[in-house]
Amino acid sequence: MKALANNIIRIVLPLVLGGAILYWMYRGFDFRRIENVLLHDMNWTWMLLSFPFGISAQMFRGWRWKQTLEPIGEHPRNSTSVYSIFISYAASLIIPRSGEFARCGVLKRYDGVSFTKAIGTVVTERAIDSLLVLIVTGITLIMQLKVFATFFDRTGTSIDSLLKRFSITGYIVTAICGISAIILLHLLLRKLSFYDRVKRTLKDIWRGVVSVKNVKNIPLFIFYTFGIWGSYFLHYYLTFFCFDFTSNLGLECALVTFVVGSIAVIVPTPNGAGPWHFAVKTMLILYGVVDEKALYFVLIVHTIQTILVILIGIYGWVALSFTKRNIIDSLQEN
Repeated sequence: MKALANNIIRIVLPLVLGGAILYWMYRGFDFRRIENVLLHDMNWTWMLLSFPFGISAQMFRGWRWKQTLEPIGEHPRNSTSVYSIFISYAASLIIPRSGEFARCGVLKRYDGVSFTKAIGTVVTERAIDSLLVLIVTGITLIMQLKVFATFFDRTGTSIDSLLKRFSITGYIVTAICGISAIILLHLLLRKLSFYDRVKRTLKDIWRGVVSVKNVKNIPLFIFYTFGIWGSYFLHYYLTFFCFDFTSNLGLECALVTFVVGSIAVIVPTPNGAGPWHFAVKTMLILYGVVDEKALYFVLIVHTIQTILVILIGIYGWVALSFTKRNIIDSLQEN
């Protein structure tokens, strides 16, 4: 019963939280205007050009993951590694963070990779990505200090008046996001703590965690890491040129909103729905975008990119259905 309650919380809470934030943001919004924007006011060429980067980000992640598995004696195929990533992103749309377990399960099923070792490498990957995001966040903040100061000076805006632009509801939403992130992180850690009961399993996880130090081709690992985040950024940045009200905002604005959005998706809602919209929209307004147009941007961009994730996930699932399992092949040979 307790396990059932935890599962309900893991599934329902993210959906309710994301839905509540979106409802609050788009209450009274005329969605019929979206059709006109999509058909007449949007440059689809730039959106289509952004798609390859959304795909390449996931491919780089799959190739990098294969690298971290090899030092601990696991050798999945390139194709299986990439397909597992495709599926993991789509799975996380249903249950946030479930993709981490799904991709480990795929490798175990098709290439015989130890599930616990794979979990360990996932922990390592997330630690590296978090460190990179923190570094980029710090650099972006330093780079944009003068921009913010100029904005405040020219508009006569102070920090106090800026904070006053947030309604009480806005503060409540921000607080709820933070609390929900803590609760769901706690549930995830409790889920992982199951493995602590078995010494061998814990050892496998630790081997996965420290596997990065034994990666054979460090320059390639670094290239894949920057390839992942460079692709993420270009996948997002190119969408600025789809709309006349964001096309002239510049690289700095894109970087700031990208960083803020990356931090917002820590709140475990499906593909960051809700927190991402709230964070990016708020920063776009800071850069002078009208509230209504900022709402257009975050809704259209996030929806289209989510659809792309779903399509890629379906492709990965179909491709795997035609993939032979190495375990079965080896058993037949013996």
